[in-house]
Amino acid sequence: MNHLDLIKNKASSEQMDNPKQPAHEQVYRTLKSQIMFGDLIPGQPVTIQGLTDSLGVGMTPVREAIRRLISDGALIFQGNRRVSVPLLNDDDIEQMIFARKSIESDLSRRAAKNMTAADIDQLERIDQRLDRTIADGDVGGYLRLNHAFHETLYAHADAPILKDLAERLWLRFGPSLRVVCGRFGTQSLPDRHKDIIVALRDGDAEKAAIATAQDIEQGMELMAGALTNA
Repeated sequence: MNHLDLIKNKASSEQMDNPKQPAHEQVYRTLKSQIMFGDLIPGQPVTIQGLTDSLGVGMTPVREAIRRLISDGALIFQGNRRVSVPLLNDDDIEQMIFARKSIESDLSRRAAKNMTAADIDQLERIDQRLDRTIADGDVGGYLRLNHAFHETLYAHADAPILKDLAERLWLRFGPSLRVVCGRFGTQSLPDRHKDIIVALRDGDAEKAAIATAQDIEQGMELMAGALTNA
């Protein structure tokens, strides 16, 4: 099954089946999900017509979604009606480590001040499911639950601007993380989520921020090393 067939199959079970959303928003959200979780391979061009056919929608909403994703930095235009997910270089990753540590650490710090015991319990349940995907070598499940853990945590920060910036960064590194996980599996991936949870239960916002920074740095540096040695 090629990547366009994969998008077509997943679209019906994700945002494309929501009739309340405008067509361009459905397409945007579907493609955003596929990019973030690595179903579009970095560097491999796809045609706008191919995306239109695979999603079963008109050309106009696909073009609008692509325009937004290019603005997000998630796609680049290659000419001849082709787009692709950008390949990351060492400088890109270095900048992302700096940006993610700065933004996401502060999101964790803010969230720690707002979360209840029930909120932390919910986060811990996500992490337990994440542990099972790591043990099972379920790359797709790992990527989605890892994102769900951070998204759930940051939702409590009450900082929509920072959260939006973090989401844009996830769009940029997610596809490459999928490549690394697919090549080396999930077993060696660092995970400081339990440190974050302990800090949240202790009510220690600074400790939560530090654990988040460590989680980001270890994961991104592992990804950088794997891509460099590929």
